[in-house]
Amino acid sequence: MLTAIVVAAGSSNRMGFDKLFALLGDKPVVAHTLEAFERTECVDEIILVGREDRLAELRELVQRAEGKKVRHVVSGGLHRQDSVQAGLDVLAPDARYVAVHDAARPLVTAEQIERVFAAAREHGAAALAEPITDTLKRGDENHFVCGGVDRAGLYAMQTPQIFARDLLVSAYEAVAERQLSITDEVSAVELLGSKVLLVPNGEFNLKITYPRDLSVAQSFLSQRSTS
Repeated sequence: MLTAIVVAAGSSNRMGFDKLFALLGDKPVVAHTLEAFERTECVDEIILVGREDRLAELRELVQRAEGKKVRHVVSGGLHRQDSVQAGLDVLAPDARYVAVHDAARPLVTAEQIERVFAAAREHGAAALAEPITDTLKRGDENHFVCGGVDRAGLYAMQTPQIFARDLLVSAYEAVAERQLSITDEVSAVELLGSKVLLVPNGEFNLKITYPRDLSVAQSFLSQRSTS
């Protein structure tokens, strides 16, 4: 059984407004994300983690969508890892694998989710990642170039990230015990010395971060609907 924890509890500070309720076409960003997991056959249930002040709206959105896989809509925490932990706290007893996905990545496809899940079943842990193709430079405190970074073997981490349940639960216990701050689940699992397989992604999986990203995502969705 695969449970997807969709994290929708961010503050959207860089956006200036709640990006997850911004419209893409005729639906909010978060609705597109949930639909992707609803369509994916390997996903058995969805746990939606949101901000306390928007839980009522999220529940209404789920009800309107008439999806069958969202089992819980729960309040997240101050940090992303707190929100993921809130999702882990309500996992079904028979959940064997857990996918964590940013609600702000509405362009994810069922095929991408299935590929990561297949890799996680074989290796215990897998994450979607995009190979770095840009030239990378280090800058000093005054923003002058002070060196280069070899991009060979470098990846930008994406979601979904999928893990055997026991592995992810143990990783989060380690994070809590050490009082660490992490930005994704791969970082948590690395603390245990466990290996995570990177699933290279050449398809568009944009994370909505800035207002301009909405226009890019809308353009891509329009192209997808006509192809």
